[in-house]
Amino acid sequence: MAWMDKHNHTVLKEFILMGITDRPELQAPLFVLFLIIYIISVVGNLGMVILTKMNSRLQTPMYFFLRHLALLDLGYSTAVGPKMLVNFVVNQNTIPYNWCATQLAFFILFIISELFILSAMAYDRYVAICNPLLYTVVMSQRVCWVLVAVPYLYSAFLSLITTIKIFISSFCGYNVISHFYCDSLPLLTLLCSSTLEIELMILFFSAFNLVSSILIVLVSYILILKAILRMNSAEGRHKPFSTCGSHLTVVVVLYATLLFMYMQPKSSHSFDTDKMASVFYTLVIPMLNPIIYSLRNKEVKGALNRIWKNL
Repeated sequence: MAWMDKHNHTVLKEFILMGITDRPELQAPLFVLFLIIYIISVVGNLGMVILTKMNSRLQTPMYFFLRHLALLDLGYSTAVGPKMLVNFVVNQNTIPYNWCATQLAFFILFIISELFILSAMAYDRYVAICNPLLYTVVMSQRVCWVLVAVPYLYSAFLSLITTIKIFISSFCGYNVISHFYCDSLPLLTLLCSSTLEIELMILFFSAFNLVSSILIVLVSYILILKAILRMNSAEGRHKPFSTCGSHLTVVVVLYATLLFMYMQPKSSHSFDTDKMASVFYTLVIPMLNPIIYSLRNKEVKGALNRIWKNL
């Protein structure tokens, strides 16, 4: 990242993160709350990765995607969480210039990958319910890896181009970021050079990522719903709903948060509301996802029960 410094009119060595709140009486309780949330998130997602990898009954494409979802949740909560927790116990939370760029790059990589992994999971449920006889053929190991690798490569490309565009621009010397991590929009406010090109790029790709991934999920579930309505027995209808329930819950929670953040009217948009939404999708959602899949999925509950009995 040293080459980035040479392009800046004002060479910055570090940034100051403002954190979630500047009220001293809230620092301690918020630290304890978010530490608990982060620990549950790490334990839950690591547990999901280990469980879906080691349990022989969870070697289907659905759990392959679930394992990658857990890895992504673990990734972006860890990219943000530990540094945010430090902000509650120090007087001035600084982050080195290179670390800020690295945090931004990893966060973009993980969050965009998550959107398209959720889309791949919706497609997997569509194939399982609408074409059950061809499921193992259509969702082969090779296809599953392609559905995971393409989002990773695409997200890595977007992550690098966005980070490089921001960090080769000219900073004015003011280094206070009005956020608890290095996010693209607060960083743009610190630039002296024109930000129109970067803003349009971020807006275009954000809209494309949200709309395209939502469309895949919607089309998949419309086709699933049509297939379920054609089923005669109530038991036959219940089973598909039970296998889709966990995924639908995760999708609704994540997309509702992102749409709330990006579709606010400009007049009511503020960094404070961004912070609250960011806390939700960087820490709360990664904690909720393994809990949702554990509580709503019979196979995961069964695997956990067997481990508990063995212990």
